[in-house]
Amino acid sequence: MRFDVWSKNPEQGVDCIAAGVYDDGSLGAETAGLDKLTGGRITAVVSRGDFSGRSGETLLLSEPGLKQTRVLLVGLGAARGYGRKAWRRACATALTAAGRTRVKSLALALERPAAKELDDYYFGRCVAEIAGTTAYRINDLKTGRKPPAPAINRIVAGPVRVTGITQAKLGLAHGEALAKAMGLQKDLGNLPPNICNPTYLADQSKALARRYSTVKVKVLDEAAIRREKMGCFLSVTQGSAQPPRFIVLDYTGPRAPAKAPVVLVGKGITFDSGGISIKPGANMDEMKWDMMGAASVIAAIAFAAEARLPLRVVGLVATCENMPSGTATRPGDIYTSASGQTVEILNTDAEGRLILCDALHYARRFNPSAVVDIATLTGACVIALGAHHTGVMGNDEELIHELVSAGLHSDDRAWQLPLTEEYVEQLKSNFADLANIGGREGGAITAAGFLSKFTAGMPWAHMDIAGTAWLGGAQKGSSGRPMPLLSDFLVQRSQQRG
Repeated sequence: MRFDVWSKNPEQGVDCIAAGVYDDGSLGAETAGLDKLTGGRITAVVSRGDFSGRSGETLLLSEPGLKQTRVLLVGLGAARGYGRKAWRRACATALTAAGRTRVKSLALALERPAAKELDDYYFGRCVAEIAGTTAYRINDLKTGRKPPAPAINRIVAGPVRVTGITQAKLGLAHGEALAKAMGLQKDLGNLPPNICNPTYLADQSKALARRYSTVKVKVLDEAAIRREKMGCFLSVTQGSAQPPRFIVLDYTGPRAPAKAPVVLVGKGITFDSGGISIKPGANMDEMKWDMMGAASVIAAIAFAAEARLPLRVVGLVATCENMPSGTATRPGDIYTSASGQTVEILNTDAEGRLILCDALHYARRFNPSAVVDIATLTGACVIALGAHHTGVMGNDEELIHELVSAGLHSDDRAWQLPLTEEYVEQLKSNFADLANIGGREGGAITAAGFLSKFTAGMPWAHMDIAGTAWLGGAQKGSSGRPMPLLSDFLVQRSQQRG
C-alpha cells in the first residue's frame, strides 16, 4: 500500500474520490467543491433522497463527469458535534466500501475535524492505521475459496496544509508500521492453540530478528528457565506436555540515546484451561487469546523496528500452557519465585501473575527507565471496565499518565485504577510470603498488587487487557488492542532525548 497527501486538489490521478455528506443534506467543504465539478450531480442525488448522509451509509456514483471514474459518497452523520470519532468512522466506512470494489486508488476528501482534535500527524497516522485495519483478513484455516484481497494499493489523504505535509507524512509512516504490527498481533492471537504454542511464539520472534537487523533475540528453554530459578513460572507449565519458553527481544534503533531501555513484559499463556482449578467449558475456546499480552509485546518490537524509532526497547515474553494433569500444580502448593519470595497457590487459574512475577524480576538486569507489563490478567477487570478501557495500575504516576495519555491520543483508551496498600494486604498467607489471590473484592487490583511485590525500585505500570484484547460474537477475533496505545507510548518516549 502506498500513501500520500493532498493539499488543494484531491484529484491526484486516482480511480475514486471519497466525499462526505452530513445527515441534514449539507455537503462537506471538499464535497461542495467536487459537486461543482460534477455539475451539481451530488446535490441532485441528495435532494432526491437517494442518499441520506447517515453515519455508515455509502453510495458509489459511476461516471461522475470527472477524471475519476467514481465518487464514493460517505455519510458523516450529524454536522453538529462532528469530531474525531465521527471522522474515524467515516474514514473506516469509506475504506471498507472501496475495498469491496476493484478500485485500485482512492483519494479521501472527507471533512476534517478541527486541528485541536486531529492534528496533521495524527491525521496521517489514523488514515494508515484504519486502512490497515479494514484491509486485514483473518487468518482462518477454512478450506473453501477465499474472497479476493482488496485491490486498493494507493491512498491519497487530505486536505493537509502545505505547512503540515511533513508531519502528516510522518504520521502515515507510523500508521503504516502500526497497521503491520497489528496484523502480526492479530495473526498470532487468532491462530488455534495447537499451532500457536510457546515454541511457535519463539520461532516468530526469531523470524522478526531475521527481518530486522536492529532486533536481537534470545530464547530460554526449560533448562535455562530453571537455571534462572523462575519457580513460579515453572509451576504453571508443569501440567502441560508443551515445553515453556522465555523470549528476550532487544531492539536498538538508529541514534538511540545512551540511556536505560523501556522494557515491555507480556503474558503468553497460549492456552489456559485453569489448571486443576479448571474453568467452565463454555467459551473456554477463547482462552487461546490468553497470550495476547505476549503478542502485543512481539508486535510492539515489530512496530519500533518498522518505524525505526530512535529508542531501545526490550521485550520479555514468558510463555507456556496452563493444563490439568497428574503433574500439574495443586491449590495449596508453595513455590519460590526468581526474586526469592515464596508464593502459596490458592487458585491455579490465577496463573498469569505467576509467570509475570518472574519475568518482571528478570527485567531488573536491564536497569530500565520504565517497565510496562501487558496481560489478559483478570475477569474482574472486564467486570469493572467492560470492553471499552484497558485497566492501568502501577507504582509510578508519571508512567501511568503517559500510558493513559497515549490511549487518548490513539483512540485506544485506558483508565487508571487505584493501587494502594489495602489491596496488597488481601494477599497475606499463613504459609508463604504471599498468596496468589486475594479474594473476590477488587480482583483486578489485587492481581496488580501481587505484581507490585516484584517491582519495587523500578518505575512500573501494569496493563490489564482482558476486556479489550479480543472481540466476541459476530466480530469474534483479536481486536488489535492495545497496539495503538503502545505505539503512541513508544513514539512519545522516542522523542524524549538524552
